[in-house]
Amino acid sequence: MRVEMTRTLLAAIARLISGASVRWIDCQPDTCQRVYFANHTSHLDALVLWSSLPAEVRGLTRPVAAKDYWEKGKVRRYLSTQVFDALLIDRRQIKVHQSPVDLMVKAIGDTHSLIVFPEGHRNLDAEIQEFKSGLYYLAKKRPDLELVPVFIDNLNRVLPRGEFLPVPLLSCITFGPPIWLEVNEPKTEFLQRAREAVKRLKEA
Repeated sequence: MRVEMTRTLLAAIARLISGASVRWIDCQPDTCQRVYFANHTSHLDALVLWSSLPAEVRGLTRPVAAKDYWEKGKVRRYLSTQVFDALLIDRRQIKVHQSPVDLMVKAIGDTHSLIVFPEGHRNLDAEIQEFKSGLYYLAKKRPDLELVPVFIDNLNRVLPRGEFLPVPLLSCITFGPPIWLEVNEPKTEFLQRAREAVKRLKEA
């Protein structure tokens, strides 16, 4: 009960700080298993995207985040592991133990959805960078999942790089129509199509 109350409070605070408005274009909130894939400009991205989901969807959705950032300090560690149940990836160990895709498949199971950032790192440029291959291999292992593109606008200004405290500004989270990996679709073509799906939401 306490964790659930903390989740609700944290989601409300994240929406308040970010001033996030939420748009759903040719897509509706659903508890079906999905992978929400988005551009990445701020450490707040995962938290604000997660908080933008309705409570019943949010409770089934796990952000994928960098372990080295979210395990720094007791507060971040508590929030990531106990509140929004993030899947923390140790970027220094990914070639030693299980691959990130295997970890994500295990984390999804038969119930959960994920939030991922295919650029692989925060990008401060206006242009969305090329997507890493993880989204492709995840879709290949779980072709049943809906892949929902998300464009996050202005969060890099809410929490500028190197800053600890957020600056109150308006941001927008736009969810687009789901895509799926087509049969025999090459990796390069799929990743380009997924990237374009996110880019289109910028102008929607």
